[in-house]
Amino acid sequence: MRRPLTLALFLLLSLAGCTRRASVGHSVPDFHLRLLNGREVSLASYRGHVLILNFWASFCVPCVQETPALNALAEKFPGGQAVVLGVSIDQDPVAYQTFLSRYHISFPTALDPSEDVMHRFGTQLIPETYIIGPDGRLDRKLVSVADWNSPAMVAYIRSLLPAT
Repeated sequence: MRRPLTLALFLLLSLAGCTRRASVGHSVPDFHLRLLNGREVSLASYRGHVLILNFWASFCVPCVQETPALNALAEKFPGGQAVVLGVSIDQDPVAYQTFLSRYHISFPTALDPSEDVMHRFGTQLIPETYIIGPDGRLDRKLVSVADWNSPAMVAYIRSLLPAT
């Protein structure tokens, strides 16, 4: 009798954790991060904007490959209608700062060394990016390196922008 009860409890706890993860068409988990400039941001900070939330690390080779394209994408939306937010899981602040300087990161970034935010979203491998609509719902999840500057990707992001 004890074994089925233990199994049922384990399943309930597992499922409870899954409901907080980001899934397409649903609101994403809230987060609170401190940007490099010291400003605190949360999901509510980006309400009304398209948020491109990218999880990365300085030691991640695909993340290095993707960085120039993310920089270029951020520059395509200078008014802030679409915002790239990089969340590094680096535990070494010097490696993080060196990466930002070396690759001239032009978009806001934050550190998540505990990987708490990353895991709440359901990310297991990096780079991974969540495209969140102005209403806070996940529109698309991209695993691995994406072609951020392809005409199709830029048009897709523009299609999510609120009408002005």
